[in-house]
Amino acid sequence: MTFMRGTLRWQYCIMVVFFSLLSAACTAEKPAAPHVVSATASPAYGDTLVEGTIGEASTLIPILASDSASHSVAGLVYNGLIKYDKDLKIVGDLAESYQVSPDGLTITFKLRRNVSWHDGKPFTSRDVLYTYRVIIDPKTPTAYSEDFKQVAAVTTPDASTVVVRYAKPYAPALASWGVAILPAHLLEGQDITKSPLARKPVGTGPFRFQEWVSGQKVVLEANKNYFEGRPFLYRYVFRLIPDTSTMYMELKAGGVDQMGLTPVQFARQTDTPRFKADFNKYRYPSNGYLYLGYNLRHPLFKDVRVRRAMTAAINKDELIQGVLFGMGQKANGPMIPGRWAHNPNVKDIPYDPVYARKLLSEAGWKVGADGFLQKDGKPLRFTILTNQGNQQRLMTAQIIQQRLKQVGVDVRIRIVEWAAFLKEFIDKGNFEVVLLAWMTSQDPDMYDIWHSSKTKPGELNFIGYNNPEVDRLLEEGRSTFDIEKRKKAYFRIQDILAEEQPYTFLYVPDALPVVSSRIRGIEPAPAGIGHNLIKWYVPKQEQRY
Repeated sequence: MTFMRGTLRWQYCIMVVFFSLLSAACTAEKPAAPHVVSATASPAYGDTLVEGTIGEASTLIPILASDSASHSVAGLVYNGLIKYDKDLKIVGDLAESYQVSPDGLTITFKLRRNVSWHDGKPFTSRDVLYTYRVIIDPKTPTAYSEDFKQVAAVTTPDASTVVVRYAKPYAPALASWGVAILPAHLLEGQDITKSPLARKPVGTGPFRFQEWVSGQKVVLEANKNYFEGRPFLYRYVFRLIPDTSTMYMELKAGGVDQMGLTPVQFARQTDTPRFKADFNKYRYPSNGYLYLGYNLRHPLFKDVRVRRAMTAAINKDELIQGVLFGMGQKANGPMIPGRWAHNPNVKDIPYDPVYARKLLSEAGWKVGADGFLQKDGKPLRFTILTNQGNQQRLMTAQIIQQRLKQVGVDVRIRIVEWAAFLKEFIDKGNFEVVLLAWMTSQDPDMYDIWHSSKTKPGELNFIGYNNPEVDRLLEEGRSTFDIEKRKKAYFRIQDILAEEQPYTFLYVPDALPVVSSRIRGIEPAPAGIGHNLIKWYVPKQEQRY
């Protein structure tokens, strides 16, 4: 799944929808036999939407979660002070309005007065102040503290006003307040890591927590008192199905209403009149990219020649055609093509197995009797680690495995269940190479992923990347409001990453969500299809649950 309503920053991407139901501009494939919306098919309250999910949430306290499965659920339960609207413009959420001072150093939020927590207690500025304090608390194991360490002071003149002051310009300041605001009355004075809210959250969002059956589902119900209006859908269920093929069978059988299709499903298995009558498909560029991440603490990957050779040995065009059926584009860095901070002149390493062999030879690797490269009696061998249930990642890993074999590299593939993948491998740095994806924010700040200070367990620079120039440029890019200065810093960062290849940036796939055609009110927009979820409905005569 993906980032939803909470933090507007970076997240692990685990794919229910390959990257996001809330991504860039999208288009819909119309049903072959569309429903005729008559006077009797008007918006009605009721029914349930069941979304298929590959991975299970780890915690429903958003600031403690770095996986997209958790944020997808929590994003319907909590709100931030601001959010992105359907056109990807920042607007108020829990804040009915905000004002940024002319020097950009002070943001004054005026909070909505008609908001209640799901337990009936009023939402106030106290909750914002608590959220800020707990995020910057060194004892809180969160990956999102850096944004709020830039804050000089937060004051609350009254119950409906929050004033945030910065000592120096911080470009992502406003966007950072999309972080989920937590209930102070349930958390103050407690150890947040031991709070029951991890399993039974209490938020202000459009849906209230109802039930979490481990290994099966999370059930949410409509918040009838939601400040933007009661959702038409009565329940929203995340159903855990750790395999996309099984999930697709459930979709066709009616057990799932929404999922992310694989490219082969989108292109070959859904092009029938029956399917087009029962479901609406959407396709749009995602906000994320897939990558191979090298553990830079591992002796093998400390040599830049080895990392560059891996990239040269991989045919990205082959991946896009063979895995994505052409529904995607090559990635050459951490910026999505088309964004203002994307450097179109990055010198990506092209597919060139001869060059790959040359680099490996220069690094001291020679062909052994078994055809694989060796050095000091040890084979050039490593394991690509990725998460369970994601057929596209498995296919990508298998194609990469074959390409690297052709240049003498012995690659193994290991698939691990998502929770264990994070806890036992990523957080502990217990891997050689990972195949993962990042969702990107609309703001290009990527401090949390690439800065050398963000390498502690649970933080996002888990490959251990350390480059003083990149550190300086990251700090420059976030400390000015001048877009040209920011662009210069981010362009240079992309050049350095292209040279050093701490990741092999693979591709930006298209998002391919599908939703049952009984669900109406979906409006594709630059923000994707989920921006108006509270207005999705099922006509009374078609309600199933």
